[in-house]
Amino acid sequence: MNHKIGFNPLSRTTAHRRAMTRNMVTSLFRYERITTTKSKALEVRRKAEKLITRAKVDSVHNRREVAKFIADEKILNKLFTEIAPRMAERNGGYTRVLKMGYRQGDAADVVILELVDYKLDNGSAAEEKPAKKETKKAAPKAKAEAKKAAKKPAAAEADKE
Repeated sequence: MNHKIGFNPLSRTTAHRRAMTRNMVTSLFRYERITTTKSKALEVRRKAEKLITRAKVDSVHNRREVAKFIADEKILNKLFTEIAPRMAERNGGYTRVLKMGYRQGDAADVVILELVDYKLDNGSAAEEKPAKKETKKAAPKAKAEAKKAAKKPAAAEADKE
């Protein structure tokens, strides 16, 4: 029986495991969605949820405690100003693990670890693309019309002389 096993060492040294966890938590807060193996995701989730809980109360002490783990100041500010306020009404369960299948090379379980309120931008991106194409098509027409307008006054002046 494996009683009182506090964490999964992930077959790594302490320094490697700590650095990997810090990098993955930072990436999770930066992109709000990462793809990794199941065992790594479960360990990263534990740290991420504790940091989000601490970030819900924006104080100097909490910022310094979280800054011990997250080195990037932009991500630290994003955590305290964007992510934590979105999670204010939740009492935990800030992340979700979605199973994707098995990795080709070693058959490891691959999952997506994402924040609960993560939304895909598929619909809005599709609406913006046609608008950009229309502006590109309209731009040459506008240039041609401007050239014609510039030529007409010059021709009118030549007729007056």
